[in-house]
Amino acid sequence: QVQVVESGGGLVQPGGSLRLSCAASGSISNIYSMGWYRQAPGKERELVARIMSGSSTMYADSVKGRFTISRGNAKNTVFLQMNSLKPEDTAVYYCKCSRLGAGDYWGQGTQVTVSS
Repeated sequence: QVQVVESGGGLVQPGGSLRLSCAASGSISNIYSMGWYRQAPGKERELVARIMSGSSTMYADSVKGRFTISRGNAKNTVFLQMNSLKPEDTAVYYCKCSRLGAGDYWGQGTQVTVSS
């Protein structure tokens, strides 16, 4: 059993910053990647950023240059630093932990609202 928990969401003004945290716990091993996804009302869930076990990263075009994904000292922790936030960044942000040959695990989501 694996649990994935996100935190750090909230209300921020346009141009502001937030830092999201994700931690996986439980029976975890062979983590292949951890990533952040988001879903706005009426929209499909989309990849925001992903970091692989070798520390290579991928970003959605919409967040390149503004968001940074990083790994904590523990391999099962990741952060998403979000700068220069825009109203269109408003969404529920989900963390996903992927294990090689052991499936994917999703967090419950944390709300990010960018509004004046």
